[in-house]
Amino acid sequence: MRVPRPQPHLEEVLASEPGPHIAALFDFDGTIISGYSATAMLREKFQRREMSVEEIAETANVLAQHSLGSIGFSGLMTAAAKFMKGVDEESFVEFGEELYRKHIARKIYPETRAIIEAHQAKGHRVAIISSATIYQIEPTARDLGITDVKCSSYEIEDGVFTGEIIRPLCFGEGKVLAAEELAAEYGLDLDQSFFYSDSDDDIELLERVGKPRPLNPNMKLKGIADERNWPVQRFASRGTPSWVDYTRTIYATGSLVGAFAAGLPIWALTRSQREAVNFSMGLFGDFATAITGVELEVEDERHLWSSRPCVFIFNHQSKADVMILAKLIRRDMGGVGKKEIKDIPILGKLMEWGGTVFVDRADGKSAIKAMEPLVDAIQQEGKSICIAPEGTRSLTPKLEPFKKGAFHLAMQARVPIVPIVIHNATDVAPKNEFVMRPATVRVTVLPPVDTSKWTPKTISNHVRDVRNMFLRTLGQPEESVAESVATETAPPKEKAAKAKPEKVTEKKPAPKKKAPAKKPAARKGKTG
Repeated sequence: MRVPRPQPHLEEVLASEPGPHIAALFDFDGTIISGYSATAMLREKFQRREMSVEEIAETANVLAQHSLGSIGFSGLMTAAAKFMKGVDEESFVEFGEELYRKHIARKIYPETRAIIEAHQAKGHRVAIISSATIYQIEPTARDLGITDVKCSSYEIEDGVFTGEIIRPLCFGEGKVLAAEELAAEYGLDLDQSFFYSDSDDDIELLERVGKPRPLNPNMKLKGIADERNWPVQRFASRGTPSWVDYTRTIYATGSLVGAFAAGLPIWALTRSQREAVNFSMGLFGDFATAITGVELEVEDERHLWSSRPCVFIFNHQSKADVMILAKLIRRDMGGVGKKEIKDIPILGKLMEWGGTVFVDRADGKSAIKAMEPLVDAIQQEGKSICIAPEGTRSLTPKLEPFKKGAFHLAMQARVPIVPIVIHNATDVAPKNEFVMRPATVRVTVLPPVDTSKWTPKTISNHVRDVRNMFLRTLGQPEESVAESVATETAPPKEKAAKAKPEKVTEKKPAPKKKAPAKKPAARKGKTG
């Protein structure tokens, strides 16, 4: 059993004094996320071909001058603002959301997420104070449940960027001003408060609070921390993977082919495809989790075996879920996958041979028709079926709405539903991330849910009740009857909007000139 790495910052928060008078302030880049969001922004704009040759050359020149110390952060921001002149602010809001989905979400440190959640559980006022733009920060803040953000801002008139910046910038002493504004607004005691940062650029605010806490510090901040005995913590769960991480991932992915090949002699000699698949499935789960360094802490494992055949449902967070489920369920198992997987050479055939039914998610009637063989597999062959009712992997550990297919299947087959709650598979590999990293994944298997008295008329209630079981186990807010009805009756385009959490409130540090926009923005020297 691997001994978990100590997390002194988290342990300190768990043992700290509760109360809203204590602030937990977080830098953004390098602290909440790995790397710099501005780098991801430039890369995305370059890939979209939204930068002219002149803009690329000028950007490279400005960044070179900044790195050599020829211009400071203010000069960098001034140059960046000029590129924004005439751009519609709303389009940049949309760009920020796209940036989050494609790049930023998978960069969030799970360890920082845990620290933030611990502060929130203590009733502390959690805020982000960053020199990055609100467009870089807001989607992440919303995901983390942080409603207070102080950041640098571009000037906006009539919804369009003017090409100017709003001063003072949220950088250096500007971050101290931002923290003091929060303290005045909420009655915070900064002498008892925390500030987490990775850069010596933030030394003024680190010195201002009572509990400076360097996270992933750069070399200069590490030296300062050592001199002043500030506790330091580094995370390796995100950022540039090592060759070992790539090797682990490639071997784990390829082991599916090897595991099924190992089962072929059983099929050839016994003529039992089922026993061959069972052997291969268990072997794959054991090998893939071992080679990637993934260990499972399973609560109430007995529920995996007490009511088979059944329909297992799980929350889908990561590509690691496949090997986790293979290790847990092991035998007599079928599944449902998107039809695109069927066309993948080798993998599609192996999954089909292993009992996976492929459905077209865009065609509800076709999907229901395709799953009819699963009823026979349950009733006649005694197989259990494993389905992710969210339909696809979520960007974060937050639970997405459930589709009804798994529930109709259980009702038609007259078998129970067994919920498998995966707490933190994103620690292994978040959505859109190729590399899998070692982690200890917590899994809770909930008691079987009887479906014998379900009817099509009551199915929505049962979906909500089961989803709330997941939400309770994950420590997330439950869905009310009113919310469920609103989501159920909303047109498709409105469902996502109804599910969107509370919007982040951007709090700017004493601007001399106010921007009339709902979201200002910007910064990036150390961006963070």
